Amino acid sequence: MSNSEIRVGVDIGGTFTDVALVHPGGLSTCKVLTNYSQPEQAILDGIVKAADQAGVALGEIAQVIHGTTLVTNALIERRGAKTAFITTEGFRDVIEMRSENRFEQYDLNLNLPKPLVPRQHRFTLNERMGADGEVLLALDPAEVDKMVETIRAGGFEAVAVGLMHAYANDSHEVAMGEALRTAMPDLSISLSSVISPQMRELPRFNTVIANAYVQPQVADYLGRLVSRLRETGVMAPVFMLHSGGGLISVETAAEQPVRLLESGPAGGAIFAADFARAHGLDKVLSFDMGGTTAKICLIEEGAPKTANTFEVARTYRFKKGSGMTVSTPVVEMVEIGAGGGSIASVDSMGRLQVGPRSAASEPGPACYGRGGTEPTVTDANLLLGRLDPDNFAGGAIPLHTAESEKAAAKLNLSAGDAAFGITELVDENMANAARVHTVENGRDIEHFTMIAFGGGAPLHACRQCEKLGIKALIIPPGAGVGSAIGFLKAPFSFEATRGLFQRMDEFDAGAVNTALIEMEAEARAFVDEGAKGADTEIRLTAQMRYSGQGWEIPVVLPHKQFEDSDVSLILAAFENAYRTLFGRVIDGLAVEITNWLLTVSTVLPAAEPVVGHQSGSAAEVARTREFFDAALRKSVEAREVERVHMTPGMAVEGPAIIVESETSTIVTSGYRAVGQGDGSLLLLAKEA
Repeated sequence: MSNSEIRVGVDIGGTFTDVALVHPGGLSTCKVLTNYSQPEQAILDGIVKAADQAGVALGEIAQVIHGTTLVTNALIERRGAKTAFITTEGFRDVIEMRSENRFEQYDLNLNLPKPLVPRQHRFTLNERMGADGEVLLALDPAEVDKMVETIRAGGFEAVAVGLMHAYANDSHEVAMGEALRTAMPDLSISLSSVISPQMRELPRFNTVIANAYVQPQVADYLGRLVSRLRETGVMAPVFMLHSGGGLISVETAAEQPVRLLESGPAGGAIFAADFARAHGLDKVLSFDMGGTTAKICLIEEGAPKTANTFEVARTYRFKKGSGMTVSTPVVEMVEIGAGGGSIASVDSMGRLQVGPRSAASEPGPACYGRGGTEPTVTDANLLLGRLDPDNFAGGAIPLHTAESEKAAAKLNLSAGDAAFGITELVDENMANAARVHTVENGRDIEHFTMIAFGGGAPLHACRQCEKLGIKALIIPPGAGVGSAIGFLKAPFSFEATRGLFQRMDEFDAGAVNTALIEMEAEARAFVDEGAKGADTEIRLTAQMRYSGQGWEIPVVLPHKQFEDSDVSLILAAFENAYRTLFGRVIDGLAVEITNWLLTVSTVLPAAEPVVGHQSGSAAEVARTREFFDAALRKSVEAREVERVHMTPGMAVEGPAIIVESETSTIVTSGYRAVGQGDGSLLLLAKEA
């Protein structure tokens, strides 16, 4: 590796900001507490620390790749710009009416999420496009001028324009946008035909509103970040990881920040997928547990499962249907409130519960000694002996057992019972979420290998595998900062979308080919911003359904110039995908395509096969100490082994604790750990 390949990945999480710097001498990583008031400061502190460890000058860094929760947090906390929404007459209340589904059937006081834009800031134009793009009612220039004055008088910082069927014909949206931009050049303007040109007005409207709502704040933050990096001596270009698992330029991210909604978790999925390819695993369950949440994602044939819709800002956290659905490419995962900082409490019925509230980094768990007083998952792990109070985060954060005991007393349980209850509840919630996620995707979870990373996952992963019946678990090197490392392994990519409704018995290959050519040109233009001339590959997906159904399934198709005779090929792909999900197809029903998705991405280098070891010689034991083994319901004497001693072919039988600066791996009594050729730990269930 030359100095020109020195790259740094930075992931801002709810508790820690993780930094991974790859350089000629290897990989340097570190964790610093997230700075909520100035998130860019934690990035700078982390980069300086990692560069010092590596002996690299800041000016030698060639590329900075960043993922952030800023967009998600702004939507959840309603800290966005004063935004107006312009739509077609008669559709002003679509975002408030939602889908009319009840996500909590028996709650008589259902708390629905409030729209980002209040009704008085939603305005209408007397115009109409048909679903085929035909102008049914022309846009009146005088009405456009009047709307411009309304927006000017309202003092808005951002405007979202979402007109009916703009995905089929964007001329009215473009005219409205140009008029606003001419009159108010500094106004942030988002058009649905640019941000989300797909069928279904509710997610399309939500998406363009969300983009407009956060755009001024994100653009300001990214501008500050780049400026501060330059002042510090980092002159490298900055790229962002988008929710779909690829890299885009910081300029594109500033224009379309809605694509950053799940950028941090997507990095973790990329990290796990890279190890899945290296280990030759076709069925992997990635488990990412940090300080605030845990994320689970299916990875098959070396690629994470993706979707084009995502729910954000849920009023019932982690309750599907209670949030705002946006249509943007995203790595599909299930998220639960089970991070190290998740707070335990007793509800009105006397039941123990954990989350969704989190102590985060400010004040943090009680054991941090930074003002936290409520019991958290980290406190529970400390009380159960799974964490070393003198060697947490490489000794940078001393832990205070007495503070954890005081916090646990608030649950009216003994410290040991409270700690066991907290961790077992968290583990069961995560295991149940994993079961449901795999079943919803038509998979049997016991056939998967788990790859666990994040600061908290190695502490809980072995117990998860026991509950799920998973026999093999991989803890990669650098697991504590997995998402940041994943940023460094991500391709440059961009997904273009088009709404183009067709029944398969009326398939128009010419119209499809025209749309695909336009989509490929759009996607390539964005990819070329960061990787001009690089080898690329194209992934094409059609969203399809049986006529009369309310939702579509993604169907992967070959990228080609289609002919009318390709109907049978497309139908066969649809039926195969439908059968995988639901176990059967429906004979005699017409099939429809609603939207097309085309992704251009740079080609990843081939994974270097890992030399695997199923058993080995006994690793050097530093000392023994006790931890509570949940499966045995008792404390056990465990071997403590330094991670650096788990070289290829070295093994330790559980119960054991494998320690490193960023996390600790708990090997329960039913498993053994073996060092692998790439520095990973392979945990295997012992024969019964």
